[in-house]
Amino acid sequence: MAARLKDRFLNEITPGLMTKFNYTTVMQVPKVEKVVINMGVGDAVSNSKILDAAVLELQTISGQKPIVTKAKKSIAGFKLREGMPIGTKVTLRGERMYHFLDKLFNVALPRVRDFHGVSNKAFDGRGNYTLGLKEQLIFPEIEYDKVDKIRGMDIVIVTTAKTDEESRELLTQMGMPFVK
Repeated sequence: MAARLKDRFLNEITPGLMTKFNYTTVMQVPKVEKVVINMGVGDAVSNSKILDAAVLELQTISGQKPIVTKAKKSIAGFKLREGMPIGTKVTLRGERMYHFLDKLFNVALPRVRDFHGVSNKAFDGRGNYTLGLKEQLIFPEIEYDKVDKIRGMDIVIVTTAKTDEESRELLTQMGMPFVK
């Protein structure tokens, strides 16, 4: 099944962006390259079983098996040793990426409490957007009863856009609910 967001991107958004920014070829139109979802699990220092639950939740949300990230340096204050598993992340591309973005924009974000839209200021200057979520319960696949602890996550949307303005326009057209 083709992702409906991908179809919309190819048939509606691409021509719209071409006319708005006066691109000469379709290849100049910015597109979403990948989506990286990162879940830092600081509690994994004392109990590594906690990390397994985070991996399972991230796999359920993304539809792809995440990798376990390890600590780069030892930090005595956090009782952390180099190489200890400390978090989990997954990189989505292609169809899965479009399915995830569709679900994020249309289902998950509207379920956030007191949600008025995402910030316009979270662009990095090179057309990438970073978004932090406080809880994983906003995703429909996560069952409230089976959650042992509420965990947040970082979502980075990497685009091929050269400027933040192009990237903002691309994400707005795709359905990203920015603050008015």
